[in-house]
Amino acid sequence: MADASAAAAGAIRQPTQEHLYKVLVIGEFGVGKTSVIRRYTEGYFSPNYKLTIGVDFALKTVDYNESAKVNLQLWDIAGHERFGHMTRVYYKYAIAAIVVFDLSRPATFDAVLKWLDDVNSKVMLSNEEPVPVLLLANKCDIDEVNIDRDKIDNFCKEHHFIGWFPTSAKSNTNVEEAMNFLIEHILSLPVETQQMSPERQSLPNSVTSSLETSYGFSGKKGRSESSACCKVV
Repeated sequence: MADASAAAAGAIRQPTQEHLYKVLVIGEFGVGKTSVIRRYTEGYFSPNYKLTIGVDFALKTVDYNESAKVNLQLWDIAGHERFGHMTRVYYKYAIAAIVVFDLSRPATFDAVLKWLDDVNSKVMLSNEEPVPVLLLANKCDIDEVNIDRDKIDNFCKEHHFIGWFPTSAKSNTNVEEAMNFLIEHILSLPVETQQMSPERQSLPNSVTSSLETSYGFSGKKGRSESSACCKVV
């Protein structure tokens, strides 16, 4: 009887669906974007990261549940690139964005709306809705910072962020929780907006070469996974 039950369960088990999502990680320089990405994808923190020039990316594979495997391409956009002419190329085909600010530098919070407006003006979902944007209040481990939760709650509601988290790459606070929240939100989007078509999953060699030589695109990857990016058209 037990064997029959196990066989029946196996018969109705659905195959695992694999998803590929491109997520932008943006914000002013020095807010900790690279640190957050490295903590999430590679599990460590270093205080000695070099300033990102142009764009970098990392890949994280998440076995979200028995029926869903999620591959996240996290695109680390340099802080000085906000108004650069290449940002439209970097943003193309993103399904979501994360805006990061530094709790110890109020000016970086003041710049959040500029980054949000930049995203909303350059990329949208396939159904022409804005991409979901998550806000990270980074470096919450610093003793001197004061987190005004009501202010940030109201700010996120007013400007339609999907939510926010106080994070610290150094102490590994809320990094994975924030990313799981984002993945859950992405998976709740209409199915037609969720998956990049196969022809959009890799950059042509000519584009990759151009990014590497002209814009500092180094193609670093989280873990030892192979990377894939979005086709530029």
